[in-house]
Amino acid sequence: MRAYALALALVILAAWVGEYVADAVLGIWAVKYTLPLQLTDAVSAAAVLALLSRRRLLIELTYFWAFTASLQAVLTPDLAQIFPSIFYFTYFTYHVGAIVAASFLVFGCRLYPRAGAVGRVYAITFAFTVLVAAADLLTGGNYMYLRDKPAHSSLLNLMGSWPWYIVETAALAFLMLVCLAGLARAVRAVADPSTPTPAGPVTPARPRGRPQHSQ
Repeated sequence: MRAYALALALVILAAWVGEYVADAVLGIWAVKYTLPLQLTDAVSAAAVLALLSRRRLLIELTYFWAFTASLQAVLTPDLAQIFPSIFYFTYFTYHVGAIVAASFLVFGCRLYPRAGAVGRVYAITFAFTVLVAAADLLTGGNYMYLRDKPAHSSLLNLMGSWPWYIVETAALAFLMLVCLAGLARAVRAVADPSTPTPAGPVTPARPRGRPQHSQ
């Protein structure tokens, strides 16, 4: 398990960092476009650290972000390069790698989200979004698509115009986190039926009647 986690972490890291190295080598790196400020950049970093450390907060971030941001990025890629470009391979490697990491840690290693995970992850996501919004203003970029929708088709195309699609995305994200938390609880109930619920184990009822004294 440890060897697999290390190998997966190295694959994700190599693809993620390799993309920025390729940008620099090809002379297309730019502050406006290629800073690591997409949510999928955050999940790549969280996935690598979660695989290496097994810290529960990092696992929760990886699980919820991978099955929202990374999954959408895989299903509706906003990618200008096509096969066999190196960016095609790096993009899908670290996005799919994050999803595999989340599945491995939560469902394989049974490191399920703790009580209150939805609130924690949502708060951290909001804080990261505020940081990215400030970066967008400073760089003129469109990180996390906070200024405009992606050029290619995505879930955002089904939503309203700016800024309403941001509000709708925030509401949908919360609903998806709740659903993912429910999925993890359902899998846990089936895979580990003897595990106490977050409320704790049930205490046996005290026997009724007068206590019996030893003679």
